[in-house]
Amino acid sequence: MPQLVFVNLPVTDLPRARAFYAALGFGFDERFSDDTAACVVVSEQINMMLLTREKFAAFAPRPVGDPASACSVLVALSRASRKEVDAFMTAGLGAGGTDNGSFQDFGFMYARSISDPDGNVLEPMWMDVGAYEGTLGQEIAAAVDA
Repeated sequence: MPQLVFVNLPVTDLPRARAFYAALGFGFDERFSDDTAACVVVSEQINMMLLTREKFAAFAPRPVGDPASACSVLVALSRASRKEVDAFMTAGLGAGGTDNGSFQDFGFMYARSISDPDGNVLEPMWMDVGAYEGTLGQEIAAAVDA
């Protein structure tokens, strides 16, 4: 039986957050959505729960941080191509996101970084796993570890 993953993100303005994620092309599972939460469908097994700060606090074992001032989670979302990574960024920027200026291009992997309007960090990325598993990946891994 497939297991589901729910990534929970605190938001200050739920309608604004819904509009941002809809602009990125994501759908919503309304069964798990109400005026305090929106369930963003990433894939058949992965969802992101956009929770008002109050609702998020009800689940959190510690005080809720402010993603606008501190980064605690990087949500990497694979795309099918470099072009789709760039399209994700363009859509997100047009919907009120902020380009974090992070750009990685290792040949076999291409990644960028955007914050949603609340400061939660999303990293759209593309990777050619076959190229990574070959010599190129070993060389890049050695360079990154150095």
